[in-house]
Amino acid sequence: MLWFQKQIDLKPRPRGFHLITEEILEQLPEIEQLSVGVLNLFLQHTSASLTVNENADPDVRRDFESYFNQLAPERAAYFRHTTEGPDDMPSHLKSSLLGTSVILPVASGRLALGVWQGIYLCEHRNNGGTRSVIATLQGERVLKKH
Repeated sequence: MLWFQKQIDLKPRPRGFHLITEEILEQLPEIEQLSVGVLNLFLQHTSASLTVNENADPDVRRDFESYFNQLAPERAAYFRHTTEGPDDMPSHLKSSLLGTSVILPVASGRLALGVWQGIYLCEHRNNGGTRSVIATLQGERVLKKH
């Protein structure tokens, strides 16, 4: 049984929904050691989120952004938490709706995502900066052939 954990720092991105699958995998070569297991990704922030969705058509990411901007609009008259800017409180709501973690299956040293699935960083602030993810791998090691 293997347990492994590390912090992955994601490059800053503008507001929007961004595919980060390759960025995560580049910083997590340890995944290749697992024959079967799980990867938990936990985002250490309250104004961004993680999700898994369509990885091919960029319109999906733009539509996500449009939808969530209508769901949690900036400058809503009922917001009291406004001292950190008009994008802050809506970003907290979006983060709570989407969540800050995903659990993904690992099979034969690779993520067992569907053909059209990718990991998104959902950046809800206009200038969110570097985002940190705690990656925790758990599973059975690949058996070495003798």
